[in-house]
Amino acid sequence: MRRLLMLGLAACLSACASMQRLDAAGDVHALLLAIRDNDQQAFEAHVDRPALKQAIEAKIEQRAAKRYGDIASLLAPGLAQFAGDTLVQPGVFTLVARQYGYSDQTRIPGPIAIAGSLKPLPDGRVCAVKKKAGPCVVVFTKEQGVWKLTGFEGQISDLRLKL
Repeated sequence: MRRLLMLGLAACLSACASMQRLDAAGDVHALLLAIRDNDQQAFEAHVDRPALKQAIEAKIEQRAAKRYGDIASLLAPGLAQFAGDTLVQPGVFTLVARQYGYSDQTRIPGPIAIAGSLKPLPDGRVCAVKKKAGPCVVVFTKEQGVWKLTGFEGQISDLRLKL
């Protein structure tokens, strides 16, 4: 009996994680369309700009400190703030989307397919991974009923301005 109860609980938790991924996938789909179409308004609706900016700034400061040591503490915060302001744009995330196989000519898959690339995190957020067991690249948080892009765990070099 105890085994059956544990099996039922495991199935329920798995279903909850699947529902969470599917719920998030609809908003991730909308974000991918906004990035592909360079739609600033739709992009803003699916991005928590302050949280994403903070994540990018922290990543830049961390990389600068690792590379340049003490001098980075003087220069990195200003550079990171400028970069955070500048990099949170749909055109910049085009390169990140390309890593997942999306381009201007690519048909964006539906939410069910996208859900397969999302991984639930212990704190209730979800992240997108390139490979099933791979690391998170972008992180989404549900805010006021909408899953928003709140974190970037990829390489800073993947975020480039289109000039």
